[in-house]
Amino acid sequence: MSDSPIIIKKIKKHEGHHGGAWKVAYADFVTAMMALFIVLWVLGQDQSTKEAVAHYFKDPLGISDKGKGLMPGNTQTPDKPMANNPQVFQELEIEKLKSMGDKIIAELASDSSFGFMIDKIKVEITKEGLRIEMVEGAGEVFFQVGTAVLNNKAKDVIIKIGDQLAKLPNNIVLEGHTDSRPFNNGRAGYTNFELSSDRANAARSALTQSRLKESQIVEIRGYADRRLRTPDDPFSLVNRRISIIVKYLEQK
Repeated sequence: MSDSPIIIKKIKKHEGHHGGAWKVAYADFVTAMMALFIVLWVLGQDQSTKEAVAHYFKDPLGISDKGKGLMPGNTQTPDKPMANNPQVFQELEIEKLKSMGDKIIAELASDSSFGFMIDKIKVEITKEGLRIEMVEGAGEVFFQVGTAVLNNKAKDVIIKIGDQLAKLPNNIVLEGHTDSRPFNNGRAGYTNFELSSDRANAARSALTQSRLKESQIVEIRGYADRRLRTPDDPFSLVNRRISIIVKYLEQK
């Protein structure tokens, strides 16, 4: 029996074309581009839309507050509180009121007829809400001396502010402040307390001529000289001012 060589035949399997890798790479590239475009779109949106997008990724099923609308016109408006967390609610209110304060200043600055008032308007966020103060100065007073009669310029400014505040559902409080000069015009019992209250009420009357709902004005305060803006100079004109306070909404 002769030894015969053992022949092993290898069957060559045809490997697929080397084209699968580039498809995966291309898919990754397209996904990355889509993500980039989404980020750029979000950056170009207003604050409420950004908050709605952020909320969607935190709660995509809308379990916590029954969903949020992302696009303008959606009945589920993105400016509603997005959570029951009091801190989140407060932060949203602060952001909203800051935005309103900036818009009021911008509106006044864009109108040349109100240019003289820009440095007389002080806007700040306080524990109570947005405070808008009209502060008198040497070059501009709002009331006739010793009276609660608003001049026309000041009245027009208050109406302009009221038209902006009408876009919010928040309640409004009005305050009147005087300097420390004793009030004496011969009217017995009429002091700086009465004068400051009457001036706050005059501002209320001007606001009612704007688009603001009268029912939003919930309180009138007269502080006389008890809350001076410059305590070191109690006779300074800057202590004579009207404050419009936009109160924070209460969480329901």
